[in-house]
Amino acid sequence: MNYFETYNHFKTIENYDDNLIEIDEKTLMHNFDFESQSRFILPGGCGNSGDYEYLPSIQHEYESDIIQQMLNKNDAEILENINFRYHIIAPKSAEKAKKIILMFHGFNEKNWTKYLPWAKYMVDKTGKSVVLFPIAFHMNRAPVAWSDIRQMYDISIQRKERHKDVLCSSLSNVAISTRLHNKPQRFIWSGLQTYYDIISFLDAVKANKHPIIDKEANVDIFSYSIGSFLAEILMMTNQSGYFSKSKFVSFCGGAVFNRLSPVSKFILDSEANVSLYSYIVEHLESHLKHDEVLRHYLSEIHPEGVNFRAMLDYKTLTKQREENLRNISSRIYAIALAEDTVVPAYEIINTLQGMKRDIPVKVDIFDFPYKYKHEDPFPALKNIQNEVDENFRKIFDLVIDFLEK
Repeated sequence: MNYFETYNHFKTIENYDDNLIEIDEKTLMHNFDFESQSRFILPGGCGNSGDYEYLPSIQHEYESDIIQQMLNKNDAEILENINFRYHIIAPKSAEKAKKIILMFHGFNEKNWTKYLPWAKYMVDKTGKSVVLFPIAFHMNRAPVAWSDIRQMYDISIQRKERHKDVLCSSLSNVAISTRLHNKPQRFIWSGLQTYYDIISFLDAVKANKHPIIDKEANVDIFSYSIGSFLAEILMMTNQSGYFSKSKFVSFCGGAVFNRLSPVSKFILDSEANVSLYSYIVEHLESHLKHDEVLRHYLSEIHPEGVNFRAMLDYKTLTKQREENLRNISSRIYAIALAEDTVVPAYEIINTLQGMKRDIPVKVDIFDFPYKYKHEDPFPALKNIQNEVDENFRKIFDLVIDFLEK
């Protein structure tokens, strides 16, 4: 099957209910349960009151019940984010996987549809198993209501009335935009929760508690967009030595946060972006002085927190970030797209190759002969399926070649 056919095939078979799904005669999709043990760090969790200094430009009495009830409940109480299932696409084999690839998705993603053909291609070509692990409050880690068009319509209308100059507000991004606008520190807490969840997952693997992954399995990473932010922190921190030998491929990602342009109908609206940038870039130092919990998790006590901070602002902890990247540079490969306006190619180079362009990370820039965008590099359209398939294979053959060296 070509890319178009594989994409549509997955749309008919993907689900989280079945423990085992046959993809074809060679490949299976497994679904496994996961319980997050790191939810206590979220707003509303033990020790994290969720207090914040940012006050939206909204009259208190204008706060709607639907927004408060649906989007602004304590994050630590959102059960979908605590207990969820994740996919593993693997070859049909009775043996436990000796090699795995962790796959991380982009911002404001609600399903794995576009990623499943990517994962299957890597499984077919490498024989490795691909673990599709969701970021906190994304994919099936978010309440279904946040993706319900009818319910989001009411919130979208109210948001546009409330913020007359908002740009790129849509039904697709209104849930995440409202949540991050009201509490922008959610970006930090959900990111750290995901980091700790990945470490917990690998702890179980190394303790020989995973049914289809060998405890000695080598772990590589493939990430897209904001998923590369998570991957970089994992690679630089290298907790418990889990990533000492890992290779990491970044696709359409890799730049520090304040060099991204995430205002898009599919990612964030303009009001949420301003609030987020203000909190985690412009005024983070002030927040650290007044927020003891935040200060603790972003301090030297937690190397992952320091690396998280280093990836927020290009001019913050630059020396440490670039030294870390230099140390793992031979195991990083980045692929950027010429027409990507969300994570521009030159910003990926600025981060991964450093201010002086003296960090030897390989970054390749490609362009496609069809219309594409950051959120959809391989459109599943019948009239251009041959061109898309050709370029998809070209990109992922390079990914596989790097991972297999």
